[in-house]
Amino acid sequence: MEDPTFEEKIVMSFLSKHIHTVLLCAILLIGAVLRLYMIGPYQIFLGDEGRDVLVAYGILHGKLTLLGPTASVGGFFFGPIYYYMIAPFLWLAHYDPVGPAAMVALFATATIYLLYRVVKDIFSPAVGLVAAFLYATSSLLVTFSRSSWNPHVVPFFVLLTVLSLFSYIKKENKKWILLAGFFYGITFELHFVTLFFAAAVIAFIGYILWTRPLMAWIKKLIVAYLVFGAGFAVGISPIIAFELRHQFVNTRNIITFMFHSKDAGSGAQMIPTIVDVFTRIFTRGVLAFPEPVEFAHYAQWQLAVWNWSGIILGCAAVGLFLFLLVDVRKKNRETFLKYLFVALWLAFGVVGFGFYKKNIYEYYFEFLFPVSIMLSAGLFVYLWHVNRMLRLFIPCVIVGILVLNIFQLPFRYPPNNQVSQTKVIAQEVLNETNGKPYNFALITGGNSDYAYRYYLTIWGHPPVTIDNSIVDPERRTVTDQLLIVCESVPCSPLGYSLWEVAGFGRADIVSKTHLSVVDIYKLKHYTGPQ
Repeated sequence: MEDPTFEEKIVMSFLSKHIHTVLLCAILLIGAVLRLYMIGPYQIFLGDEGRDVLVAYGILHGKLTLLGPTASVGGFFFGPIYYYMIAPFLWLAHYDPVGPAAMVALFATATIYLLYRVVKDIFSPAVGLVAAFLYATSSLLVTFSRSSWNPHVVPFFVLLTVLSLFSYIKKENKKWILLAGFFYGITFELHFVTLFFAAAVIAFIGYILWTRPLMAWIKKLIVAYLVFGAGFAVGISPIIAFELRHQFVNTRNIITFMFHSKDAGSGAQMIPTIVDVFTRIFTRGVLAFPEPVEFAHYAQWQLAVWNWSGIILGCAAVGLFLFLLVDVRKKNRETFLKYLFVALWLAFGVVGFGFYKKNIYEYYFEFLFPVSIMLSAGLFVYLWHVNRMLRLFIPCVIVGILVLNIFQLPFRYPPNNQVSQTKVIAQEVLNETNGKPYNFALITGGNSDYAYRYYLTIWGHPPVTIDNSIVDPERRTVTDQLLIVCESVPCSPLGYSLWEVAGFGRADIVSKTHLSVVDIYKLKHYTGPQ
């Protein structure tokens, strides 16, 4: 065998010194490709996404807002920070909705790096790399990060909050608590379910400041909470401004939902819910367990093995972690505190859902998936080190997890082309208006009309919204024509109870056009028998 050349020695020396950096860069590249590859044809673009870009378009044209997206339940609103985040990317993309989707993909890629940083600080660089790899290739997280939606950037700010707290442990400078409060404020604006994460942060700050006598601890605690609260207030300042201007209407709606809504008090029992959430953050986040709608594609024994594998993985990972938590307590205070925070993060996050009695969707867990992934990575690396026989088995397990996730990636199906399809339908609606004022309605099974309205707006000919008779007694907002897109085919638009149709009044059908998967109707006011 020939001796390596000088150039080969240089390369080998570089790799030996910077192997972790090289591997991390490779993981980040994989994560970016999985999130950005053909993102336009595959991105979701329905009512929520249309609403977001419509508001962002308004912001870019001077129509600022203090109100964010509406929650799926309860009648309250999140903060507007997400709208301001996507607005520059919408502008850079020349108002193509792919801009905000690409922003989410880029934030998700940066989240991979932040997770590596956090896990490296807690465990080791090797565990950080495995965690980053699992996060980068998780099919569920890849799917989440390929469409524009406010919950999908939550992990980025959660991990920034964690890194700020860890910096406070090292340096004991209150500016890090202030920064943690600010990053958490943005997190809270993005989605209120992260309140469970806040409970972990608050409890953790209380623990790390513990001192004797009791009054000294209370004084330190008050100062720390005030600093954290100041950062939090800056992070949610748009929400505060809106509440002050509108007599705290959002806060009152949240309180009503939590304590007086019938929906909030019905549903599953607490313990089964906690078990279900714990299971799902491992089976869905790590092992790519399929959604119920896909169960028909698998045998029952396959689903059972798959599900139990996730349960065993979760129990083993958490069991090992708790063992290490106890073991490190008297050895290294800084490491123990980091372990403790992860334990509180998991405990408050999972148990918190036990008090939530509505449907629990996977995107609610976006602040928890980093925990299930880092604990899984810690288990794999620990087993790899503890037993030589496992050094071949563990890489096979990781490769198996990779294969499971590859077969669940969104690319396994043809692209939905929702953006281009919406654009074509909106163009046909615009053609039917003949450049005259018009009203618009969408008859659908569960969508909203914002996606169509977005294109009609940026093309300079938005529909006129029909106001009720109290606001508009002279019916000036009712035009001479109504364009209806029927996504529920076949449909009968005449006499339909939807306000956009009913508010137009009695009408005749002038034309009907079938386009793609919809019917487009053009209506004019009823003129009587001809």
